[in-house]
Amino acid sequence: MAYIRAVSMFHFLAATQLSVWTRGTMSFDLGVWYPQKRIGNKEASELYVRLCDGDTSGVTAHPAIDAFYAELTARHPEIDTIPEERIDDHDNCPWSCELDHSPGHVIMSCVWSKATYVHRLVQNLASKHGLAIYDPQSDVVTYPDGSTGARASRLGLWILSSFGLLFTAIFAYSGQIAPSGNSVVFYVFAGLCALMAVACFRQARR
Repeated sequence: MAYIRAVSMFHFLAATQLSVWTRGTMSFDLGVWYPQKRIGNKEASELYVRLCDGDTSGVTAHPAIDAFYAELTARHPEIDTIPEERIDDHDNCPWSCELDHSPGHVIMSCVWSKATYVHRLVQNLASKHGLAIYDPQSDVVTYPDGSTGARASRLGLWILSSFGLLFTAIFAYSGQIAPSGNSVVFYVFAGLCALMAVACFRQARR
């Protein structure tokens, strides 16, 4: 368990997109946790570092974590359960070391040759179980709905929302005074602007 923490910490200290050498093969790491609240990429990075250091105070225990872990290891068992003669069968076990698992999180480290496959698998399972997935290689947290931790400024969102409402009113008024054959186009644009305003408003309030 301490080994995966050392491996994961190296990503941040070296500030590189490549993983470290583990068992003679480069590794690719991912972390998942239950998103009790939405956090940005920077906060997710800090949380991941704390998890790698053994501090689980920032995550919340949730049954979805155990369900995720059970389904993941049913497909690809933990490396310490693999017979020595199958240790290099990465189709069966892509892990480069033991998974770091608590009731609130799972951190996985796989061999680099399986990075694309494992990333896709973990994304699908995390989405299925309603978990956030953090990729330290790209420094991005992704939520079950597909959104990420990249945050637009709240001021910018409020401004966009205001302009959306303004143009909604302009297009709606234009539709009222336009010839009957052209009014539909203005109403369509008014509806699109209203949807944009609502979306920006909801995001700004998070």
